[in-house]
Parts: sequence; structure tokens; C-alpha cells
Amino acid sequence: MKIRFVLNGERMEMEVREDQRVLDLLREELELTGTKEGCGEGECGACTILVDGRAVNSCLMLAPELDGREVLTIEGLSRNGELDVIQKALVDAGAVQCGFCTPGFVMSIKALLMKNPHPSRDEIYKALEGNLCRCTGYTKILDAVENLVHKEG
Repeated sequence: MKIRFVLNGERMEMEVREDQRVLDLLREELELTGTKEGCGEGECGACTILVDGRAVNSCLMLAPELDGREVLTIEGLSRNGELDVIQKALVDAGAVQCGFCTPGFVMSIKALLMKNPHPSRDEIYKALEGNLCRCTGYTKILDAVENLVHKEG
């Protein structure tokens, strides 16, 4: 099946299988490996991407559903080799350890800040409920977002 969509600002047209997951399309065909597969069941958030500005688990979405949509992956955030402000905030707060879950957290934070540029700590916590981290705990991640919000605001 042929689909058309915008990926990280670039128009795409490609053939996909009806049963193909977005996660597999990104990683295997488009070689965008920043989106990770953790659980494959939509429970860990490692595969989070933005579709039309909303955070979605790419392991649960089928590639044909991308037709006519706009997709943003972790690779689409950096500009000219520079980290996005969200990525910088996480690094500065020491909220990155092994880094496996980081792309999913970054994308969930991006979705939150697009919708609500000045969230409270509780709103940040709620927005990140679908993302799991086995290394850092969550305090430094929450602190990073709060620091970013106060710095930007």
C-alpha cells in the first residue's frame, strides 16, 4: 500500500505493508534508530514519536495510519548537529544514564511543551506516566523539565 506523509519536515511517499508497525518502518526501512523498541506492547514509551503533534507509541501504530500525517522523531529535533533544548536540559540535569529510554522521554516532553509551555510538576509527571526508565529514576527528569520551563519562561 502506498502512503504519503511528512517525516521530520521531509515529504515521504513509500510502499508499506498493511500489517507493518511504524516502529519497524522507522528503524528498519528508514534507518531512524533513535526510536527504540522496549516492550513492544505500548507500556514503556521507548518508541514514542509525535504524530500530528501528539505523542504516540510507534510499536502500536500501523504504518498505513501515517498516510496524510506529520511525524516527528528524535532525529528531527536536532538542528545543525546541535541538541534540542529538551535534550540539553536532560543532560544538564544528569537525567541521562544509559540513554535507551531518553528518546521516548524527549518526545513525550516535546508533546507536552507544544501543548502546554508552562506545565506544573504534576502536569509534567502526568505527561511522562507512559515512559519508563530503569536507570535514573524520575526526579532528575522532572527537574530537567522544570528547569527548562523556568529558563524558557
